[in-house]
Amino acid sequence: MATETRAFVVSSFTIIKGSMIEETYVVFRDWDFELTRELNLTAMKETNSIGATSANWLRDVYKVLHRRFEPNGRDRALVELAKNCVSYEVFKPVLLWHMTRDEFLVRDFLTNWLFPQFQDGALRVRVEDLFPYLEELHTRGLTEAPWKKTTLSRVASGLLRMAVDFGLMTGTVAREFSSFHLPEEAFVYLLHAMSEAQPNAHAVVHSPDWRMFLMDTADVERELFRLHQYRRVHYEVAGSLAQLTLPCATARDFVEEMAS
Repeated sequence: MATETRAFVVSSFTIIKGSMIEETYVVFRDWDFELTRELNLTAMKETNSIGATSANWLRDVYKVLHRRFEPNGRDRALVELAKNCVSYEVFKPVLLWHMTRDEFLVRDFLTNWLFPQFQDGALRVRVEDLFPYLEELHTRGLTEAPWKKTTLSRVASGLLRMAVDFGLMTGTVAREFSSFHLPEEAFVYLLHAMSEAQPNAHAVVHSPDWRMFLMDTADVERELFRLHQYRRVHYEVAGSLAQLTLPCATARDFVEEMAS
């Protein structure tokens, strides 16, 4: 059952705790769809399947995964990817897309702040560069009160660390953009997932979500035409009209096809 949407809720807690890519993969690989989210996450805590070094980290993983995902609902296809032991290279960008259905700040940061920096040819990004963007969150009505400088610094560090974790950037103090490439299977999966949310080819191709992977519309179309050439998808465009036919009806069906 879907929970109340948190699509526009800003959470400094989950940002500071990080991407939890490896933990999410392990927990979802062992997921039992016959059990509730709470029971699955409780089993993770009791067995320490993620190899946590402290009870506090187990507690934090429980809280963050419980908040971010609906494994028996909206995010089931992501769980099935892990259960099918898909490669990390494919899992990570798909995880980012699913995670940002809930993590508004990660999605907003990547699409509306980091991607423009990338397009403008920024050489390096430092923690303090994010402060003006984060300070505007209160002006936009997204936080109840302005964040203190310590919180600004921790959230900015968390956001940049996520960009590194997902392969978009490199470095520690000063981050630089990497030559990121979205794997083909992840790209086709995202086409399915976006088409389920918005069954309109033009809207899918022009979705701002592609910016999370440092791709603009031209990049998306270039990849679609390449896949069309190899008959992985069917894509035609005439002016503002576009037709996109995908191999499967849903993202879950595509996961099953990948596993077969």
